[in-house]
This record gives sequence, C-alpha cells and structure tokens, in this order.
Amino acid sequence: MNNTSLLLDPSDNVGVALTDLEPGQKVALNGLELEIQEFVAAKHKFAMRDFQPGEDILMYGTIVGEATQAIPLGHAITLQNIHHKTREYTADPGKFTWSAPDVSKWKDRTFNGYLRADNQVGTANYWLVLPMVFCENTNVLLLKEAFENALGFTTPNPYEVQIKNLISGVQGKKITETVADTAVAEDGRIFENLDGIRFLTHDLGCGGTRHDAETLCALLAGYINHPNVAGATVLSLGCQNAQTSIMLDKLSKIQKGKGKPIVICEQQQEGTTEVLIQKAIRETFEGLVEANKITRQPVPLSKLVIGLECGGSDGFSGISANPTLGRVSDLVVALGGSAILSEFPELCGAEQNLINRCADQEMADKFVHLMETYNEAAKRVGSGFDMNPSPGNIKDGLLTDAIKSCGAAKKGGSAPIADILDYTEYVKNPGLNLLCTPGNDVESTTGLAGSGANIILFTTGLGTPTGNPVCPVIKVSTNTKMATRMADIIDFNAGTIISGEDNLESAGDKLLDLVIQVASGEVTTKAEKNKNYDFIPWKRGVSL
Repeated sequence: MNNTSLLLDPSDNVGVALTDLEPGQKVALNGLELEIQEFVAAKHKFAMRDFQPGEDILMYGTIVGEATQAIPLGHAITLQNIHHKTREYTADPGKFTWSAPDVSKWKDRTFNGYLRADNQVGTANYWLVLPMVFCENTNVLLLKEAFENALGFTTPNPYEVQIKNLISGVQGKKITETVADTAVAEDGRIFENLDGIRFLTHDLGCGGTRHDAETLCALLAGYINHPNVAGATVLSLGCQNAQTSIMLDKLSKIQKGKGKPIVICEQQQEGTTEVLIQKAIRETFEGLVEANKITRQPVPLSKLVIGLECGGSDGFSGISANPTLGRVSDLVVALGGSAILSEFPELCGAEQNLINRCADQEMADKFVHLMETYNEAAKRVGSGFDMNPSPGNIKDGLLTDAIKSCGAAKKGGSAPIADILDYTEYVKNPGLNLLCTPGNDVESTTGLAGSGANIILFTTGLGTPTGNPVCPVIKVSTNTKMATRMADIIDFNAGTIISGEDNLESAGDKLLDLVIQVASGEVTTKAEKNKNYDFIPWKRGVSL
C-alpha cells in the first residue's frame, strides 16, 4: 500500500490522504502523478482532476457527493466545495455470484460455548433482570446492588480512592491506598459457571405511543431469547402499556423448543415493595442455581452470530477496520454461520450493491421499503439520512453520509444477503442479514443483541466505550494512534493495514482468532472489563 495516499477504486476521482499531505508534495495513484496544491489532512480527500460545479465525486466506485464549486486538481475536498449526493438505484437484484473465501484452515475449528435447548449457542451465560416499564427501574437497581454484592460480581470502583484522598486532604488524614491497589478484586463468585447477572433499565413502557410499547415488548423478548441468557426475571408495575402478556406473546413467536425459566413479579399484584423484592430474590436465586449447571462445550464456528457495528467513525473506517470486519463476516458466512449488518442510515449510497446481493425480489423490495420509509420518517422530524454524519465524523474526513455509508457497508463483506430484518426481528437464516436500526451506536448495538447476535464486532476511529449487557463487544480500531491513546477501550488494532504491516486477509484472520477466544470465554473484552453495559431501545423515526 502507498504509505501517503490511496485510491479506493480505479474509477474514483478523489484520493485519500493516509498521512498529512503538504503543498508541493507529489503523489502517484492509478498511473497519475499529481502535486498537492494545499494542505490535506490525513483521512481527508483530494481532487485527482479539475471539477466544475455539479460534477460527481466518486469514491468506492460510486457517487458520494457533488461539487458545489470549482475544485482544481490537487486541492482538498471539503464541506465548502461538495455536498451529499448518491447514485440512483433500482430494486431489481439481478443475478449475483459470490466467490466465497477459502475456509479450509477454519473448518475444523470450534469455540467453547453454552449450548441451549433451542440449539442456539451462547458465548456467555447470564441471568437477565429487566423492567417492563420505567416505574420499575428503582426496584431493578435494588436487586442489582443486592445480588452483585452478595454473589461476588462487584469490583471496587478505582475512583473511590481518588475521592477519599481528596477528603483526607480536608480532614488532615493520609490514605495509603492507590487506584492500582483497588482496580482488581479477587474473584469471589459463588456460581462459577454463571458469567453474571445483567440488569436492564430504560425510560419506556408507558406514556408514549402504543407502537413504542409493543416494539419494546418485542425487543425484551429478543433479549430473553438471546443465546447468552439462561433465564430472566421480569419486573412489572401492572398498569403500563407494555404488558407482560404482550412480551410473552412476542417471545412465543421466536423461541424454539423448551422455553427458558422466567420469573415474573408484578408490583401491584404483590403489594409492598418488600414482598415484591423478596419474591424476586427467592425465585431468581433458584434460577441461578439451574443456570450454573450449564457448562461450556466445543461447538462449530457455524454457531457464531456476529453483529457488525461502527461508531465514532473516521476517514480510515472504510479502508481498514470496516473491511476487516467484512473479511470476518465472509469467513463466518462461508463456514455456515450468521452475520448481521445494521445501521440503515449508514447504508445510504450503498443501496445498489446491497440490492444486487439480495437472494430474491421480495427481499430487495423489503430492503428498499425499509430504507425509504425510514428516511422519509426522519425528514418529517427535521432530518434525513444526509444529516447522519456527526461533527467528529466530518472533522476526520467523512464529509457526506454517502462517504460514511459506502465505508460502513464494507463491514458486510461481499457475501449474498440471506435475509432482511426489521427492527426487533430475530435472525433465522444463516448467512448475511441486514437489520434496520439507527446509526446511533447504542441503539444499534441494542438492536443487534435483540435480534440474536451472540458476539458484536464494533469498529471505531475516534474512540467510543459502547458495550452491551448480554453480548460481548469487541472494539476494533481503524488507526494505531487512537488504539494507543485509548488502549483501555480497544481490543484489536486494524491500523496495521494503514501502516502496511497487515493486509485485509491477515488482519481478518487475526480478528477471527480473537473472536473465537472471546466466544470461548478465554479473553474478556475491554467493554466487559469497563462494565459498559449500554442499553437504549429505539423510538422509531426520531433517531439516526
């Protein structure tokens, strides 16, 4: 790889700066040698020919913008001289053939997972406690404190020492403890085969639309059905829109075989808070005893269901980390497993490529319908897909949603699309699935887990601590500088592709090795260590 600049596709008319490019610096791409005329920051783009207003900007072999003014050869592409534009698409999938990667080195590999009665496989073993309505959040937190303290799942907060030292300065006392002294607690867990109890809270369930309540019930049903969940305790007030009966009906539609143990406690029926909490503790503890009887066993890689996510993206996302995920996705799909690509606002501009890969016309029509309906709903509340890039995205080179989206779509590799899932639909087909979620990191990862992903690969160029309560999240950095600066949240550095130490194949193979280790419980992700258990249900139509 040229270590100063890159052309992503032979048909592109702008290049990507891999390092800061100074005026007068010469670069050679695709047989063209040109001189940089003005400073171009790393991750940003520069003109490889003269542009006139109205001419298309091409990256990834497709339209990602339109020139709004003349842009001379060698000048930087900026928000001042281009705006968002995408290529028109048709809903006809046509014919698609896929050259699957060679998976001979992986076909006999296994991971140690928790085989459930419904034949799903967990990469972890959790008991879940959740509320049907925000009124029960306080009771969920009461249970959280009681169970985590009693069962040895808590670790000292390292920042308590800092506060104590500040207090000691006021009181004239000296505290000899350091942050390092309390950062790691001795593992005193009671249930050795239980990876934890996860407690969800949210601000939904009543007061909003009935559609929001029903969607919440479907999402919670997906979490209970999740392969990493052994059973669940559900707290309900009783009078809310999100009724337990609706959630159980949603669950019955996606669960297979014998159902999981579910403890249901309704406050208005039980009476006092004490009675409610005592019942929840007693019956939950009985469930934990049973959950602890489940042990890990070797299972084929076809049991992996990987969620594909990006957040805090930068100009290298579509060059290093996202294509690395695409390589892993293709490997898993070729091995008979499943992958789920989410974030529909970040597929804007990549539609035709994805339509072409749909298995049939019905699937293509569903994808187009979800994309267009979502975009129109966003416009009605004052936004559209074109407004998806954040200030951080723009600062680091993702000037239009099409530039961001065409890079984001690389996470889905090149495999044919096996299914199109609307939000809260549970994965049922092996292969690559597209899931309609917002681009918002936490809302999207929440949706991926709710649709059955048993491990999530999450790329970031700017850095984000996002995790999930029931699904391990592996953070993949797009660049080495950020991976080093924010080492406490990054699990894998794909910046070695930018530096030339790796190519997509070698980086993807290394990442799949890490996936197997995390799925087997041999490696703990940074998000897990930091307790980034983020959960935000999507209120449809008001979030990108």
